[in-house]
Amino acid sequence: MVSMLPYNTQFTLSRDYLAECFDQSLPYGKNAKPNYLFPALLLAAGVGLLGHTEQPKYLGVMLIGLALLELLHTRFRRAWWLARQAWGRSFNTQVKLTIDERGIQTQNPYTQTSLLWADIERVIETDLGLILVAKQGQQQYLSKSLFSGEMISEMVARSRD
Repeated sequence: MVSMLPYNTQFTLSRDYLAECFDQSLPYGKNAKPNYLFPALLLAAGVGLLGHTEQPKYLGVMLIGLALLELLHTRFRRAWWLARQAWGRSFNTQVKLTIDERGIQTQNPYTQTSLLWADIERVIETDLGLILVAKQGQQQYLSKSLFSGEMISEMVARSRD
């Protein structure tokens, strides 16, 4: 394999970047399809307790409330995820991205991560970016807008070695 020259760039961890990250990564994540079974079971248990017990109705009402909360979580998961990211210290900071022979490093004022090429199991190419899947199962998203077409091809080829 031809040696990879160091590549450096910077980007802002903005709401637009994070929204792209969520939208492009969701189909390839563990929770790509919403889970409606859990809220349905909570709702059924709550209704069952309300209808078939003479005891105070607190537990049944609480289970129905949890079911509704879980449905809201499922319905608004994108907005909730983006809000949680916006509350983080790293939101709207400059991220320095370095790609070299060893791997991919990102650094902002609060965190520093490193993903070695040997630890990357595969690279998933989406319409707008690359999802780097580590052997341990973690995923890291990088927007294609940060790279040239040649660099994207080189990263995908490098991950196959």
